[in-house]
Amino acid sequence: MPMKFRAHETFFIRKGWLSKGMRCIDNKPDVFTARDENPMDVLGIGANMVKALRYWIQAVGITEESKKGKRNHRFTDLGKLIYDNDKYIEEIGTLYLLQYRLASQQDEATAWYFFFNEFTMSEFSREDFVDALQKYIKMRDNNTEYAIRSLNEDFQCIINTYLPRYKINPAKVSPENNIDCPFGELGLLDILNRRKKTYKKSIPTCEMLNPYVILAVIVDNAAGRKEINLNELLTAPCNIGKVFNLDSITMLDILYRIEKKGLIKIIRTAGLDVINITEDLDFIKCVKYFYASIDKQIQEDAK
Repeated sequence: MPMKFRAHETFFIRKGWLSKGMRCIDNKPDVFTARDENPMDVLGIGANMVKALRYWIQAVGITEESKKGKRNHRFTDLGKLIYDNDKYIEEIGTLYLLQYRLASQQDEATAWYFFFNEFTMSEFSREDFVDALQKYIKMRDNNTEYAIRSLNEDFQCIINTYLPRYKINPAKVSPENNIDCPFGELGLLDILNRRKKTYKKSIPTCEMLNPYVILAVIVDNAAGRKEINLNELLTAPCNIGKVFNLDSITMLDILYRIEKKGLIKIIRTAGLDVINITEDLDFIKCVKYFYASIDKQIQEDAK
């Protein structure tokens, strides 16, 4: 498949966009392509924003679009669970699930995939990223030319996705004009030097990471295997270490929390550094556990 760049029309995900998109798709699966109603009127956003939302809601794994016939959107299994349990995307665990899907999109969101899975610099400038991305593109596809402008705009969109605007330019952001991306809450990116326009990848705290969300990513990548090497969890593309910027200490902390729930066993003896998954689990089952744990916590807090 060809790689995709700048499909977002330079618009990062605004707060409320995904919720609005889910609600409108639930009411009208052909909201983006219908001829009887203008999608700009239904969604209440401009033409380029409509294109961006149509792209983003698929890139984060909430919906899929029919390839043939009527170009309807339908919820993925993950999207249906999010719509049923957290339609306003208020839980940070939901955002981490969407981050996992987005950072795993090697073809549909190539710059995002590259940034989290292949780009090894923890401190960098725009030039560092774009130069490395160009080399990656040539390695994957030496026959197709991609506009340098598109790569630069993808970099800027990544910055706007994960950095709240008050951090980027605190003097120019007023509360009324604060249209951040919700992914800025994930703690994955920070400014290294504002004057030099350099940035750094950040490690989220263990407390931000829900054990069931982490386990969902692990079992999705395990593809049926019960035993997984710790180094694979940390360094393999699309696994927890890469898509969430984890170091070994933070990863072990969250793995011990999962172990306390009886869902995995950590084995670090006799030269082994592995986890054993102790239940028959898949990605969706773990996501269901996640939302059930939230409901349980809400009930306990209400007592």
